Amino acid sequence: MAGAGRKAAAAAEPSNSDPQIELGLNAAIVMVRDQQPYILVARPGTAGPGTWDALPFGTFAPRAHRTLEIGLREWVKRQTGIELGYVEQLYTFGDRGRHAEPGGAHTLSVGYLALTRGAGEEAMGSHWSPWYAYFPWEDWRHGKPEILTEEIEPRLKEWAERPPSPNEPARPLRRPERLKIGFGIGGGWDEEKVLERYELLYEAGLVEEAKRDGRSAANQWGELPELGRPMALDHRRILATAMGRLRGKLKYRPVVFELLPPEFTLYELQKTVEAITGTLLHKQNFRRLVEKGGLVETTGNVSAETGGRPARLYRFRREVVLERPAPGLRVKAGRG
Repeated sequence: MAGAGRKAAAAAEPSNSDPQIELGLNAAIVMVRDQQPYILVARPGTAGPGTWDALPFGTFAPRAHRTLEIGLREWVKRQTGIELGYVEQLYTFGDRGRHAEPGGAHTLSVGYLALTRGAGEEAMGSHWSPWYAYFPWEDWRHGKPEILTEEIEPRLKEWAERPPSPNEPARPLRRPERLKIGFGIGGGWDEEKVLERYELLYEAGLVEEAKRDGRSAANQWGELPELGRPMALDHRRILATAMGRLRGKLKYRPVVFELLPPEFTLYELQKTVEAITGTLLHKQNFRRLVEKGGLVETTGNVSAETGGRPARLYRFRREVVLERPAPGLRVKAGRG
């Protein structure tokens, strides 16, 4: 019996033919400008093989990088010239077959979220690109996006009625239930579930990355419209993770101030929050929440660049992080 156990254990061990593992470090670097969120892409590109946008990325070198974060910062500096400030690690993805692999080592992708107040238009060949170009269904500031009603929801409903494929993993929730949770089909929209929505589109074969990766679901559709700009490797998946994390983080951490200049108007603060969440906020309720929460203090200066009456300038009151455990912006969507 003991011998049989050893044989079973040996059979379960990886063989020498298994590919080596390398760690890929990827940075979703976010800024807000002119009421729009942007991400930094490492190389310009339009949709098409070999030309898709990519996040700044590189491999972790244990002999050169003492920590993963140090490695990430060095890769970003090398590729864009930018010195990162606020950085937060996201998930690690290691799924086999999520992007075309020419051979060699299998990559575990470690994603990071980084926030900045902005940089030059061009940074060593990289450029700023609107993040809603990759996720057009996530911007509800002008009402429900047409791409949801006209393109995404009908196809997802059709996919939900199809029988599961033979190699599809068993899940605790049925497809219609997952659509209700992710896309609010038959329920409510949760702005934080950006990753869940992208994963559903990928699983249903509706995004270009699924077709590139040879997913069987993608072969069941005819000609499809482009549902957001695709990205190289698994970078749109990492960006979706960053978007969801930042949207959730706004509610319990004052990270929004990492995206604002040292002095700002309450209008600029509100529009920055709206740009990130993809929703509109009720003006008076938002201002009461910010002022009552002690998040900001006046500087005594005013801004004349408002297009109307001069507006007071504020700054983030850093003492608030010592006064309560979750000094974020728990705001509700609304107009006005």
